Amino acid sequence: MINEILSKIFGWNNAPKSGEEAKRRLKLVMAYDRVGMSPEMITAMRKEILEVVGRYLEIDPEETELGLESDNRMTTLTANFPVRSIKRQPSTPE
Repeated sequence: MINEILSKIFGWNNAPKSGEEAKRRLKLVMAYDRVGMSPEMITAMRKEILEVVGRYLEIDPEETELGLESDNRMTTLTANFPVRSIKRQPSTPE
């Protein structure tokens, strides 16, 4: 019973399995390949997005996830930003 409670609190059972994580990463690589983005372009895009969002929000860049999904009709970019706090005044670009 204690183990069940601790599992629910800390999400030990909710951790993605390595097979699921590998499948997610493969889908991401395939989507980037379909739209023709080079790894350098992906890295530059991620950096710029983090810089812009970072002007307004305190985020954890290591935990940020960017996803690109593509089907026959549309490509979608999704972003997941763990927000620590909201900045009172936006910082100016350097």
